[in-house]
Amino acid sequence: MNIKLIPSIFTLANLLLGIVSLIFTMEDEFQIAAGMILFAMVLDGMDGRLARRLDAASPFGKELDSLADLVSFGVSPAILVYAAKMKSFGYIGLIICIAFALCGAIRLARFNVLNISTYFVGVPITAAGSLVALAVLVGNRLPDMTYPVLVVLLAYLMVSNIKIPKY
Repeated sequence: MNIKLIPSIFTLANLLLGIVSLIFTMEDEFQIAAGMILFAMVLDGMDGRLARRLDAASPFGKELDSLADLVSFGVSPAILVYAAKMKSFGYIGLIICIAFALCGAIRLARFNVLNISTYFVGVPITAAGSLVALAVLVGNRLPDMTYPVLVVLLAYLMVSNIKIPKY
């Protein structure tokens, strides 16, 4: 096996966990679905490091990573939080969750074209989606209004121009 494929395998595993999270959400297994997103976050953190360490970074890997991130940290958390916590808000809850996924797509597209190496512009989708999953994971410990406020805030922060240092 070509060693340069290893980062893409981690990226595909991230994507797999995002899809599995969607399946668990459809089965009303919200805690497990949230856990899948958080595990995807771990894999997402590893694929880039592996690509740099193995000298396997490529435009293909960057695009694959963005596609995986859109599913695992954009679509999957949006559907999870809608099904678990925001369905009771009706169409407003649905619109907020759709906006979260759309803002995540915009965030990823902007990241891919800017090529800034010292900081992120806007909150990374990985952080935003993982925070949504974490909020669902803590479940009934948060007031119901926390969810729409959190999702709107994170959607805005993903497309904002705030600069977040890369570590």
